Amino acid sequence: MKFILGHKIGMTQMFDKNGKMTPVTLVVVGPCSVLQKKNIEKDGYSALQIGFKKIEKKSKIGKSMKGKEYRHVKECRVAEGETLNVGDEITVSAFEEGQIVKVSGISKGKGFQGGVKRHGMHGRNATHGVKHEEREIGSTGSRFPQHVIKGRKMPGRMGSERISVKGLKIMKVDPENNLLVIKGAVPGTKSTLLEIRG
Repeated sequence: MKFILGHKIGMTQMFDKNGKMTPVTLVVVGPCSVLQKKNIEKDGYSALQIGFKKIEKKSKIGKSMKGKEYRHVKECRVAEGETLNVGDEITVSAFEEGQIVKVSGISKGKGFQGGVKRHGMHGRNATHGVKHEEREIGSTGSRFPQHVIKGRKMPGRMGSERISVKGLKIMKVDPENNLLVIKGAVPGTKSTLLEIRG
């Protein structure tokens, strides 16, 4: 399994030789260093811990970060017998054009939103005596029990959640600039940390 970390740059578009336009997302990835290798005998599972964006200033490195002086540290499950070892680098060259990947990241925060936007509720009619209530969610309780049941869909904070998008195709790999061009949209705003699994 291939795994790498990167930052979202933004969206643009590509054109093929027939003039067909494809929306794409640009992601700066790696190089990432393998910081720790976990195995079944010692840790109970097999995984690699990798670091992205090395911290250059010594004053920015805390006691708990000793030996892992990276801004972002993530772990990825791998099969037993993985050939990568501590100190090895994972670069954009590990991926190839046409490969299907899964991209995970934190989605855009949208603040406090109503039920119509947050859950796709219908709202009230625009007529028949309805006044200033077109986007109300309606009744939230019932006759018994006489309280709002836990888990009821209601207005609240929306976004800022971990989202994974599967089945995204790599359109182009640029090893010189550590750049991946991925078809379609990926979670988050510009500079969001993304996990790319192949």
